Amino acid sequence: MRTGPPAELEACRQRVAVEAPYELRRHPEATRHAWLAAYAHLRGRAVTDTLVDLLIEVVHHIGARAESRVEKELLEDLKRVTGKQAILYRIADVAVERPDGTVREVLYPAVGEQTFKDLVREAKTTGPTYRTTLRATIRSSYRGHYRRAVLDLLAALDFRSNNDAHRPVIQALDLVRRYAETKLQAYPVDEDVPIEGVVRPLWRDAVMDRDPRGRERVNRITYEICALEALRDQLRCKEVWVAGADRFRNPDDDVPADFAARRDEHYAALDLPRDAGAFVARLQDEMRTALSRFDAGLPHNADVRITAKGGGWIRLTPLQPKPPPANIEALKAAVAAEWPMTGLLDMVKEADLRLGFTDRLRSPTAYEALDRSMLRPRLLLCLNGLGTNAGLKRMASVQHGANYRDLLYVRRRYITAEQLREAIAEVTNATLRVRDPLIWGEGTNACASDSKHFGAWDQNLTTQWHVRYGGRGVMIYWHVERKSLGIHSQLKSPSSSEVASMIQGVLRHWTELEVDRQYVDSHGQSIVAFAFTKLLGFQLLPRLKRIGKQRLYRPDAGQPGAYPNLAGILTRPIDWELIRQQYDEMVKYATALRLGTAEAEAILRRFTRENTQHPTYKALMELGKAVKTVFLARYLHDRSLRAEINDGLNVIEQWNSANDFIFFARRGEMSSNRREDQEVSMLSLHLLQNCMVYVNTLMIQQVLARPEWKGRLTARDLHALTPLFWTHVNPYGRFDLDMRTHITALA
Repeated sequence: MRTGPPAELEACRQRVAVEAPYELRRHPEATRHAWLAAYAHLRGRAVTDTLVDLLIEVVHHIGARAESRVEKELLEDLKRVTGKQAILYRIADVAVERPDGTVREVLYPAVGEQTFKDLVREAKTTGPTYRTTLRATIRSSYRGHYRRAVLDLLAALDFRSNNDAHRPVIQALDLVRRYAETKLQAYPVDEDVPIEGVVRPLWRDAVMDRDPRGRERVNRITYEICALEALRDQLRCKEVWVAGADRFRNPDDDVPADFAARRDEHYAALDLPRDAGAFVARLQDEMRTALSRFDAGLPHNADVRITAKGGGWIRLTPLQPKPPPANIEALKAAVAAEWPMTGLLDMVKEADLRLGFTDRLRSPTAYEALDRSMLRPRLLLCLNGLGTNAGLKRMASVQHGANYRDLLYVRRRYITAEQLREAIAEVTNATLRVRDPLIWGEGTNACASDSKHFGAWDQNLTTQWHVRYGGRGVMIYWHVERKSLGIHSQLKSPSSSEVASMIQGVLRHWTELEVDRQYVDSHGQSIVAFAFTKLLGFQLLPRLKRIGKQRLYRPDAGQPGAYPNLAGILTRPIDWELIRQQYDEMVKYATALRLGTAEAEAILRRFTRENTQHPTYKALMELGKAVKTVFLARYLHDRSLRAEINDGLNVIEQWNSANDFIFFARRGEMSSNRREDQEVSMLSLHLLQNCMVYVNTLMIQQVLARPEWKGRLTARDLHALTPLFWTHVNPYGRFDLDMRTHITALA
């Protein structure tokens, strides 16, 4: 089926979404049918994606819950033996010294009889017994509970693959569907049942049975489990795709179709050389320079030592806390004295009076029934109710003649995710422009990103149980620039990729900021992330938790004596030839990310551990290791870089603290289980927080313009200065909104 441009389809979808059925019937038949077709098309793709997500989640739960149950039953009372390698050495040592002695005389004194018993019990419990019990538990759970729902999902979805290597999975699914309604215990002998590429080694001996005549037969239920596990792995890396889906669509549609015809233009947009050799030579020079500098400076580097532990271990001295700023608290007190207990709603109103960001919130219809003078306060009340999580009922205003139904109408017709992003960009850009460089410094292109957990209702696929936070909920992934201004936000499930969210935010933030440095924690980085950020033209600067185990790669083969001070943590050379061979393919996927032909997570799905044989994935891993080596050498050599990354991540921790202050109602738990409502709440919170930063920026600059503050702030004060504070802000109480007044005494 031919479809129109995505933007036009989305406009039609929004038009249908905001109008009641009786309103749609008033439109001409051709127009109405076109809108409904676009709505049904996009809705069908979203439903198909949801079904695939559900299938992946169910297959995962079958195995995960069975493993948890078996481990609890078999391993609860098991005393695991630690230090097995040392025990082996002791056994070998005494055996060599007294080869003719008995076990009781030689081995028991060296190791201990009870240790031998614990070793035997652990081996039996975690060996064949564990595997047999796990398989039986999975089979029982699948057959007795999950099978009917899973087979319905398989019947509703059309799976395909572009790779002949994964055809056995497609054939296995066809086989499962054909025999789904039968009661056969095993497939017929003459049936072609694919085994390679479908059945994992764990299941090989369990999937094969023998009939009374001694012939090998494939157990049907066990084979279904194997096929589902193989399907899940291939869906996650998009080697198997689903017809009619969006995120799980044909991976060939994720890359720009005109890449070959416009290759020069795409390379120029990424500022990359057309010649793979030139790209490799430049990166080799960067590696040599960074490693040489680190190697030469290591003997004089008091913060970094390389020890022999574990075959090479990096010891890094933590950064010392900086002295507290002398005048920041006094500055906050001056702001609080001038504007005590300023209402959060008043700050949002002030930002709108100055910037008019509510003009970005428009109806998708061709007309607006409400006058803007009446609509504006209702929009602000809705944004406050959504952004604080207080809800629209708490925002009903007698003063503006807006009851709950009026606010609900405004919310449904005027407030969408895309328009909220436009309003956020309006406030963000205005804040960047209004800053005084003498106070805030020259503009920076550095940004930090991290996720925060929010409680949310169950019964949807975005909400998941999070082990670290101990509860069900969703994650919001924030991008915050160095001076505490949020430039992008994304709603994501706890299990989805933070790397994809990081790249998506850098490329799609819609503000005037050109991000060239991105600070993340360990969850926001990976080897593939280093590769793509290099191709996309910005630096990935993570704060790594397990820095001791990191390894550096060599830029050149055949030079074992190079960088002698780093010998303990140096490993093999980079495979440059693989990078040269796959350079064009890597640039094609980077172009897809830049243009947004698909979401970052959909593209990065192809390059996961389930798809390690993909040649482009191998090349990305080599490229990522080279880029990460350059980063690690700089990170360990340069103390100021480590301090810069740490400061950037501290900014986003402060941002997350402000989330709790603003999103206070209902204990900070999102009350809707609809993803669209959750996203609107997230963006409203983002908008309110940026409005607070904007108004605080004006307040700080007005206070610092007074004669008594001239020259008072030290360099340490200016470094610690942030507009993200709320000691003078009141998010609670009555929500009185007077559109005729500004905040008192604010110039």
